[in-house]
Amino acid sequence: MCGIAGMLNFDKSNVVDSHKLRRMTDSIIHRGPDGEGFFINGNIGLGHRRLVIIDSETGSQPMFNDDKSIVLVFNGEIYNYIELKNELIRKGHRFHTSSDTEVIIRSYEEWGIDCQKKFNGMWAFALWDNRKETLFLSRDRIGEKPLFFYHDETSFVFASEMKAIFAYGIEKSKRLELIEVYLVMTNIPGPDTFYKNIYKLKPGHFITISNKIISETKYWDLPSLDENEMLRDRSKIYEEYSYLFQDSVKIRMRSDVPFGAFLSGGLDSSTIVAAMSKISSGLVNTFTIGFPDKVFDESFLAQLVADKFKTNHHLGSVNPASVWEALERCFKSFDEPFGDSSAIATYEVAKYAKEYVKMVLTGDGGDELLSGYSSYQGIKFSDLYNSFPSSLKNTFLKSAYFCSGLARGKNKYKWNRVVNVLETASIPLADRMILKRCYAPFLEILNLTNNMKDVIHVTDYFEQIFSTIPYQDDFYKLMYLNIKYDLPDDYLVKVDRMTMANSLESRAPFLDYRLIEFMVKVDKREKLLGWKRKAILKNTTGKKLPYRVKVAKKKGFGVPLREWFKDDTIDVNAKLTNLSRLLDLKTINKIVTDNKNGTRDSGNFIWTLSVLDRFLVDC
Repeated sequence: MCGIAGMLNFDKSNVVDSHKLRRMTDSIIHRGPDGEGFFINGNIGLGHRRLVIIDSETGSQPMFNDDKSIVLVFNGEIYNYIELKNELIRKGHRFHTSSDTEVIIRSYEEWGIDCQKKFNGMWAFALWDNRKETLFLSRDRIGEKPLFFYHDETSFVFASEMKAIFAYGIEKSKRLELIEVYLVMTNIPGPDTFYKNIYKLKPGHFITISNKIISETKYWDLPSLDENEMLRDRSKIYEEYSYLFQDSVKIRMRSDVPFGAFLSGGLDSSTIVAAMSKISSGLVNTFTIGFPDKVFDESFLAQLVADKFKTNHHLGSVNPASVWEALERCFKSFDEPFGDSSAIATYEVAKYAKEYVKMVLTGDGGDELLSGYSSYQGIKFSDLYNSFPSSLKNTFLKSAYFCSGLARGKNKYKWNRVVNVLETASIPLADRMILKRCYAPFLEILNLTNNMKDVIHVTDYFEQIFSTIPYQDDFYKLMYLNIKYDLPDDYLVKVDRMTMANSLESRAPFLDYRLIEFMVKVDKREKLLGWKRKAILKNTTGKKLPYRVKVAKKKGFGVPLREWFKDDTIDVNAKLTNLSRLLDLKTINKIVTDNKNGTRDSGNFIWTLSVLDRFLVDC
């Protein structure tokens, strides 16, 4: 796991500035504190920061082939590098290291740009082919590893994080028209960023640059589906899923350094730990963060799993005093507005784990792979609810309104959610998903941006996203949205930045592309068995989990922001001074007041606003 950066000047006489390249790599030293390396040859320059996980002796980068006509900088891990190395040796290739980096070089020599289709892993790499005078950049299928780029008529600049592009000297020209999209999505979906002319390379895509021509191509997507012929043979599904999952965990445990696992107490991370304990010859290190607010705390469930599988368990904690400190960390780590508040807990558990290990396995991707979100139940409920007569639906909705009006305290939040489910059950999926993502009433979010010009409306943005989804059934459309957009733009961004901020590598077995390609083809009735989410996991690899873990209500890895922002010692409005010059102040005050009074849970939205405010300092 590392950080990469580089530049290609289109004018061959324009020699790369070594000082600029070093500034770029220095800005991402947290991604690779164990070493650095540079390659400059006229108008091409590549830089690397190294975090040693495999082959500490001979795995330094940039790495070359035998005649130095190919040079590579690489961020990530190729988990099947041993199998590929053996295949390449049989084809006549000779290896000088035991690193997965050299496997990429030899694979490129053998298969050219199609080499990326052979890799099982997470990666972002840049390869310079001197014979062809071509720069080749690739990003893994799911988007676990980031790659940003900027180009103009004179040069192409890229890096693992935008801060390195800014260190090169690119101006931070903000795209304020994306604010409404951010307020709903809590991130800036790729390929866009919050800054003009800086882009994210999309997952499953690669770029080649030759003779000043920049070409971007997709090499992978989710498989095509015959939605009338999905996989239904339960025994075969369970057998194949179990095999692929176990193998995915096994190859992700390849490491030359101490490693462990994040253990939240939820099904996904618990299943990972169970599999690791079966494979490992020693005790597995597990890491959990607890909260004083028991509504959010799952540390007792994590302890049950740790006891069951006899792990070497470590428990840390998060407290509200760190909320503004966490805000500053997000500002420094994400380089653009990113409002997923679970980044706070992810940072804390990564910081804690780094004291003991250099790599962890995580449960990320389990919900997307196994249809674990309540939204999948929501689709099934909507189909059922819409079969009722209008008079009966109106009665349900009026009753929910009545109960919500009477409720107080935590029951108020629960009845608000019931009202929201009933109100949205009959609207199109795209609109439902917009409302599902809103941490504040949708109309209030629209009111915030009323005075802004040229705003890109989130409804238009979602319409464009849904137009690219090739599936027909709402269940499979949601699956596509979760895997192709939510994972690379939100959850994987959070994990990458927060672990890398602590120089810790994370690996996600649920994101093995073999698992994803298989599970996408499984019928929705097998994934959601009756109303039972994650039925496949619970009936296979999750069978040995403690009973309380299997039946526990899903909480996610959130933090109690609703209660934190009620604290009288935290002056929220004083932290939103930049926003007040841009967005509607009256609406901001209402959102803050409603949260403080307990009328509505707006904690996550206030966090989303606070993050945005921090990025508007010079607006």
